[in-house]
Amino acid sequence: MMIKKLLPLIFLLTTFASFSQSNSLGKSDADAKTILDNVSAKFKTYKTVEAHFTLKIENSSGKAMGTKTGVVSMKGSQYRISVSGQEIYSDGTNIWTYDKSANEVQLTKFDPSTNTITPQKMFTNFYDKDFLYKLNGESKQGNKIVDEIELTPVDKTKPFFKVLVDVDKKTLAITNTKVFQKTGDRYTYTITSMKTNTNLPDALFVFNAKNYPKVEVIDLR
Repeated sequence: MMIKKLLPLIFLLTTFASFSQSNSLGKSDADAKTILDNVSAKFKTYKTVEAHFTLKIENSSGKAMGTKTGVVSMKGSQYRISVSGQEIYSDGTNIWTYDKSANEVQLTKFDPSTNTITPQKMFTNFYDKDFLYKLNGESKQGNKIVDEIELTPVDKTKPFFKVLVDVDKKTLAITNTKVFQKTGDRYTYTITSMKTNTNLPDALFVFNAKNYPKVEVIDLR
């Protein structure tokens, strides 16, 4: 049986596919870069991060197509993503992709030379070479004042043409990311809560087949 494809997760593993082109198609906004640099620097001070998020999917008419919730945990190079019965584990060496409905897990080797995007990268320097970016201004979201930054991909073959990122001015945390697909669909990722520097055991980032009776392990290493 084939592992079902995961839905796009919190601007985490699929939305910003990495590539090595230089940002030579235009000039980015210095103010936007300062904010993004500060977000990256702040994130790098955390030993661990656990963030809860929601994913809202809308069609080209703005009609809601569904909402999902999930959790992403990070520690050093390790991460774990859980959403709607689907999970991704990585201990920094291996990656396990588990599909609950099929009771299958696909095991692959993490290869840093392939420029694989990890959750850690998505909170740090993902923007340096992949996007042009500009500051759209600030707005109020509940009791927060956020800066909105608009990013457009340098690689025009990407399936999306624009990304809006909201950054909390006080905490320098990304609160929302809205991805505009060329099909007209929109994916909005919202961080609902985040804990930092808590105790996350290494075992959290390793798939343990003993906890999944009769799971089929597909080893592709």
